[in-house]
Amino acid sequence: MFKEFQEFISRGTVVDLAVGVIVGSAFNNLVSAITTYLLNPLIGLIIGQIDLSDMKFQVLGATFLIGDMVNAIINFLIIMFVIFMIVRMMNRMRRDGSRSKFDKSGEEIPDPQTEYLQQIRDLLRYQQRNHNDRY
Repeated sequence: MFKEFQEFISRGTVVDLAVGVIVGSAFNNLVSAITTYLLNPLIGLIIGQIDLSDMKFQVLGATFLIGDMVNAIINFLIIMFVIFMIVRMMNRMRRDGSRSKFDKSGEEIPDPQTEYLQQIRDLLRYQQRNHNDRY
């Protein structure tokens, strides 16, 4: 069982996931701090209330604390924007990586996998011709 656990934990995807969770948690703390200590005072200056977390209103005796909700919405929007930018950058890199490359003279550098497949195809054609010539 220990060996199976060791194999499981040493897989790259598990380690990548763990790193992603830790970095995501740290990033969430950073965004929360930016929202609480930088953005809230700026928004509070504009609307005349310095601390947004104390923003609330009452309807028929029920108190609605909307300040914390505003903080959560701001955090969500910041995190989603950063994730959007990361995904956009990754898609651009993937798209650029799949394009054929050119050397300095402008000649296209062939993909090694394509070259091997073409060599195999040519070899099979050659063998087929030689086989047909014998019979």
